[in-house]
This record gives sequence, C-alpha cells and structure tokens, in this order.
Amino acid sequence: MPSLVDPTTLSAPAQRILGAPPKLQEMAAKGIAPGIRPAELVLLLVLYAQGDPQGQRDPGLVDIASKTLGALPEPVLQGAIGSELAAPAIHELALRYHERVEVLERLLSMPAVDMETVEEIARIGGEAACEWVATNEQRLLANPKIIERLYLNRNTRMSTADRLVELAVRNQVVLEIPAWKEVAAAIGEELIMEPTDEASPDDLLFKETRALADQLASDEVDVFDEDDEGNQRLVDKFIPLQARISMMTPSQKVRTATLGNKEERMILIRDNNRLVAVAAVRSGGFSMAEAEKVAGNRSIAEEVLRIIGSTPEFTQSYVVKKQLAENPKCPVQIAMKLIIHLRENDLRAIARSKNVTGPVKEAAMRHLERRKH
Repeated sequence: MPSLVDPTTLSAPAQRILGAPPKLQEMAAKGIAPGIRPAELVLLLVLYAQGDPQGQRDPGLVDIASKTLGALPEPVLQGAIGSELAAPAIHELALRYHERVEVLERLLSMPAVDMETVEEIARIGGEAACEWVATNEQRLLANPKIIERLYLNRNTRMSTADRLVELAVRNQVVLEIPAWKEVAAAIGEELIMEPTDEASPDDLLFKETRALADQLASDEVDVFDEDDEGNQRLVDKFIPLQARISMMTPSQKVRTATLGNKEERMILIRDNNRLVAVAAVRSGGFSMAEAEKVAGNRSIAEEVLRIIGSTPEFTQSYVVKKQLAENPKCPVQIAMKLIIHLRENDLRAIARSKNVTGPVKEAAMRHLERRKH
C-alpha cells in the first residue's frame, strides 16, 4: 500500500487536533473537527486509521476513524475528492468507495494516485469498477499487474478479460498468471468483442457457470464415479455444470480452469483441448488430493501427467508416484524417474502388469534385481 501519512504535512489546525487531549481526538475520529477542510479531515482520519507505529495511539481510535472513513457525510466526501489528495488518502477512500464508480473514477484519476491502489481495486472491485479500470490501456500496459489482477478477479467480465489478454499479447507483455502460455494461445483463435454497456451472453454464461459451480461445491475430490472396470461416469448432479462448460470457448474454459473450484477443474482437466487441461493442472487451486485422483487416470492428457510428475510438491505423495508409474499415458521419462521410489511389492506388480509400457516394466525388473544384491 502507499506510504503512511506524514503528520508534518498536515495544516497547523490539524496538527493541533492530532496532539489534542483524547476526547478531542475521539471527536475528530468521528468526523467532528470544526474549521478543518474536508481534504484535511480525511487525511487526519487516515492518519488515525493507520494507527501509530510506536503503538501509542488508542486502538479504539483506529476503529472509530476507520468506520468514519467508510461512512463520510456526502458534503465531506465530495469536498475531499474535489481537492488534491495525498496518495494514502486516495488509497483509503478508493478501498471504501469502490462500489461507487463515480467516486472511484475521480479518485483514480488524481495525479497522486499510487499504482498499488489501482492494482488493489482491480483485485477486489466489482464488475462496474473493473470495467472502468480496464478502459485505461496506457496505464494497463505501463503496469501489467493491473491486468493480472483484473484477469484473476471473477467479477471482471469474460469479454473484458479477453480484451485485456489480447492487449497484452499484441504488445508482447508477459503476464504473471497461472498457465499464461495457454491463456495467450487460447485467445489467438477468439473473436474479440468491443466493449459494451451491458454484459454479453458470453459474460453471463461465465458468471452463471461460476455461480452454479459454487452451489455444487462439495467435499468430494472428483465429480466422476468409477466402476470396477475403471470406466468413469459423471455424477448426475454435475451434468448441468458440464453442459454449461461445454458451451464455452477455449479462452472461457481456460479462465474457468484458472479461477474455478475443484468441481470445474476436474471436468476441465479431462477436456480434449490441451490448453484447457493444462490450465486446470496449473491452477493455483489444484491440490494434492486432485493430483492423487487424476495421476492414475488413463483419459488424462499426457502433458497434464508430465506436469504433475515434474512438480516436487505433488511427487512428495507416494500415491502420485505409484499411480504415475502405473499409468501407460505417463511420459516414460517421468515414470522411469519415479520407479526407484516405489516399494518392492509395487515394483513386482508393475513388472507383471500388462498395462504399463515395456521400458517401465523393464526398469521395475532391474530395480527388483538390484535390491536383491
């Protein structure tokens, strides 16, 4: 966040209030400070709300000032945003009033605004705030973190996220978001829509799919049942979710895989489009339990298994190592590296198995022989 308010920048009357007896300070924290201009009052409230680095300020004063900042009388708020504000004041007001876009526009257009403030609004803002932040292409290209925050904010419209990705790709800006290569590749075949006041059908599809996925969230790791022969069937209650996902474009699926919950990931990790499946496994939410569930699945793309087998976090699990080694879809180089970590009885099972590749069977046999000597 922007730097703390420097008390020496306050006017003389405001500094006197800052050093006044506790009762007068409490009144000021409630917004009662006769003779203090709105911009000065806001700065004083921010100073109170930020607390005292030396711990000498009453914690109750911090709470009072923070509440006051979030419920300023309209004349005070309008007077403050009509003046020049310091970066810390802009930051605190933007966080509290980002749902009022007319206020947010004026705050983020001020010369003193800190880019960390814009980044934070891009991260937490609602749809209207995100739409406004996304309009300033010059600022976006100069500060790519704003694009990253907007893309990862589920309130950002899907069509807007597509435009932001296309803007970054066109200007050769590499974003630090999960599966960026897949995100950039997926946008290459998309028709980019022009901005509109109303959400598009694709925007509504993305939003409604996320809401449905949240409703269906459960403690179960997978959304597929498996019979004794290894055949998998989507659990009935997730059929509507899969139906909605199937209507999405590749870029929509990739973003859903990136932002979605485990129910969405476990559908998308089986997608026929490699970009989508890889985005699911590269998602920050992809867990050890999910890795253990899919490592032995023969319908999973080879590249997904390669990523799991190359990620130290996942190969800490014995289940992951064993299932990858047994999975004929797993790249041979990955399986060969994991063989040496398996227990003797599992090596024997692999050596006898008709389902693993020849090189892996041979490696299992060699390791069994070595352990005899």
